[in-house]
Amino acid sequence: MRAMILAAGLGTRMRPLTNDCPKPLLPVAGKPMIEYQIERLADIGVEQLVINVSYRAEQIEQALGDGGRWGLCIHYSHEPEALETAGGIIQALEWLDDGEDGPFLLLNGDVWCDLPLDRLPKQFDGKGLLLLVDNPEHNPNGDFVVQQGRVVEPTDSSWSRLTFAGISRLRPSLFEGLVPGKRALGPLLHQAAAEGNLAAQYYPGYWLDVGTPERLQRLDHRLRTTTDKQDGTGE
Repeated sequence: MRAMILAAGLGTRMRPLTNDCPKPLLPVAGKPMIEYQIERLADIGVEQLVINVSYRAEQIEQALGDGGRWGLCIHYSHEPEALETAGGIIQALEWLDDGEDGPFLLLNGDVWCDLPLDRLPKQFDGKGLLLLVDNPEHNPNGDFVVQQGRVVEPTDSSWSRLTFAGISRLRPSLFEGLVPGKRALGPLLHQAAAEGNLAAQYYPGYWLDVGTPERLQRLDHRLRTTTDKQDGTGE
């Protein structure tokens, strides 16, 4: 099984925490945030993992190594200049394409969701499947419209939208024919939706875009509280 974690961003919204530390390595409950995601991927049988890196890439590589301690192989896709989401994926396709257009798992490096990743359907029709969640306060209008398990393009502004969780299964064919370079993922997803090629799963549970120091602190508190309860040390 193949997966990719997007970790090449500058983390500007996290400053000053990211002045000397790349965002994926910011600690949450005593452990770098990206390590939680690697553990979850290893737990569901991911063997080949790609992490795209740019800002302070050497720190990420030194911290994570080759992935052996999690029982998987990490490939680093270096971006001298961040290529945005789709551009980063296109550059890394050599590690993600199994030759049969099998889907790979894609995770934003700065999201947290308590959905077990093996519950994200492995089989679906189309070029991708997105995990969608309720709209948070910082994205009240949402991103995508869903009808009967498919992402559709709305015909007017009255259609309610859900927020893309930054977790998906995508097929290499979504990027077929695209030249390397800086490119956003959103337009490709909207195009696939318009063609009827994008499936969706809604998840009503806990999800957080860990994009600011305040949200990082919120997640840290949640995980520490959960750990205390599991250890029997909480109230």
